[in-house]
Amino acid sequence: MLSDLNGRLSNRLARHFRAAPHRLPMYAPMVSFTFDDAPDSAASEGAALLEAHGGRGTFYLAGSLIDQPGDHWHGLSNDAIVRLHRAGHEIGCHTFSHLRAVDLDESAMAREIERNCSYFHGIDCSIRLENFAYPYGLASVWRKSQLAKTFRSARGILPGVNSDVIDLQFLRASPLIDCEIDTRGVDRYFDEAVASGGWLIFYGHDIVDQPSPYGCTPTLLRHALKAAERRNMPIVTVVEALRRIGA
Repeated sequence: MLSDLNGRLSNRLARHFRAAPHRLPMYAPMVSFTFDDAPDSAASEGAALLEAHGGRGTFYLAGSLIDQPGDHWHGLSNDAIVRLHRAGHEIGCHTFSHLRAVDLDESAMAREIERNCSYFHGIDCSIRLENFAYPYGLASVWRKSQLAKTFRSARGILPGVNSDVIDLQFLRASPLIDCEIDTRGVDRYFDEAVASGGWLIFYGHDIVDQPSPYGCTPTLLRHALKAAERRNMPIVTVVEALRRIGA
């Protein structure tokens, strides 16, 4: 219980301590679809849907979860990672052991990053992990500055659109998860992004007809992709979005 309290407190403090402030251009609405952990359905069904709509996604992966069975899905394979990378999707860092940032001191975080980078470099030497997502969505106010030295950005799971002055080490992301949002909720986020000229990021996990509590159906993902098309919002990876905003 104390550990959970410390995690929530650190995450709340991390919202207000800006490690890497950056002002977005006046009007540059765009959307990124991100997938955490390593569900094989995200690499197959999810990637295929994005590609069918001219987009690419960012997959935040932890090396220890690759090709491993889990409670809700099987982890994607090394071959699937290579296919994603060569198709233009981005591979991001999620620590190697999928540990909460708040539980890692500076040395432990450095080891996790190095081990994960080495793992994916070993799969394909052209894979570079440029962006990070906090496991379980819990940021650490103590690790933000450390992460900023290695990664261009770090993504949490605080809902909302990234607009005006953002913190590159605490990017907001909204759930694309069936038990948390419906099509009307998705449309509201898109409308907010258009109105603010901001950067909308969605996060999710598995993409199957009967998703886990952390995933969504292909139907909901298709709706979001079509919502982007109707608003002429580019569907870009996190690394491409950062290039477009000059970060």
